[in-house]
Amino acid sequence: MKKVFLTAVAVFGFAFANAQEVKYGAKAGLNLSNFAGDAQGASTKAGFQIGGYAEIKISDKFAVQPELLFSAQGAKSKISYTQLGIFVTEKSTEKLNYLNIPVMAKYYATEKLYIEAGPQIGFLMSAKSDSETTATLGTLTESTSESEDAKKYYNSTDFGLNVGLGYNFTENIGAGVRYTSGLSNIAKDVPSYKVNNTNIALSVAYTF
Repeated sequence: MKKVFLTAVAVFGFAFANAQEVKYGAKAGLNLSNFAGDAQGASTKAGFQIGGYAEIKISDKFAVQPELLFSAQGAKSKISYTQLGIFVTEKSTEKLNYLNIPVMAKYYATEKLYIEAGPQIGFLMSAKSDSETTATLGTLTESTSESEDAKKYYNSTDFGLNVGLGYNFTENIGAGVRYTSGLSNIAKDVPSYKVNNTNIALSVAYTF
C-alpha cells in the first residue's frame, strides 16, 4: 500500500506539472465509521470530517485531487452475556481522530457528475476509549464507566482505499459520498488480532 500511495503522489506531481487549471476548496461532512476484521460486536459510530483540497484539472474529463482532512472515526460495540447468574452488558465507544491525506483520481462522466478513486494515508492524532459495564441480578442493577487514552493500542499510521462519486450543483458548491476501506491492521502489537477502519463520508464542498 505504501508503494501505491507513493505512486499516487508521483501522479499528483505529474498532474500538477501538466495542469490546465488548479482550483482550491474546503469541504466538511458526516462520517459513518466502523471497524472490520476481528472486532466483536462493532457497530457504526457517527463523526465528522473537515479540511481542504486542490483540484488539478488535466483535461475536461480527468482531474487529480489531493486533500488534507481531519477525520473523527472509530466504532461502537455492545456485548451481553450471563456469568454466575448475573446478566452483564458491556458498551464501548472507540474515538479515533486522524489526519488523512487522500489523493483522488476523478473522472467527470458529465459536466457536473464525477466518480473518484484513490489511496490515502492517515496519521492517528488521538484515541480515546469510553466504556460502560452494567450488571443486573434480579431487580438489582449496578453500572460502572471508564474513559482512557487509548492511543497506545493503535498503530500510528493507517492506509486505505477510497471510492466515491460527487455532483457539482454550481461552479462553487458540490456534494459527494465516499467509501473508505482500511487496508492495514490498526491494532497495535497483537498480530493475531486484525482490525481495519471503514468509513462512509457524506460531504459538501465549496470551491473558491
